[in-house]
Amino acid sequence: MSELKQRMSNPAALLPETYQGVGHLMAAIHSGGVPEQTLELVHLRASQINGCTACIHTGVQNAAKVGLSTERMLALPGWAESPLFDDAERAALALAEAMTRLADNPGSVSEEIWDAVADHFDEKQLAAIILHVATANFFNRLNTTVRQAPVDSWS
Repeated sequence: MSELKQRMSNPAALLPETYQGVGHLMAAIHSGGVPEQTLELVHLRASQINGCTACIHTGVQNAAKVGLSTERMLALPGWAESPLFDDAERAALALAEAMTRLADNPGSVSEEIWDAVADHFDEKQLAAIILHVATANFFNRLNTTVRQAPVDSWS
């Protein structure tokens, strides 16, 4: 398969005021008390589902920076059956998958998924997870639409 040609500059780069808003949003998300590895896991999983190469690339880099092992990153597509993820991470990943797949199933954030994630995270933490998944999906949609290339090489 040939490499896809980027269609245009990144929309956020063309409207630089976007960066300030995103910066505030990300600061709020990271102040929510959710473990950094959990935030990186939900971002990376949403990006995998959406097939966003640029976000997967960034997600892998960020996950490594917060100490997420290569083994856990490689096991992420099979998180539900993997012993490498704890119950809180599984609950957050179930919510991330359900939120990301809303177009396929508008009722995908079931009471069972909600109750499981609410057992592990307080409302402030839930807000951070929900906003992080929504932001990941936002960037996944921007980047896949314009065929955004990863910022730097994979090597």
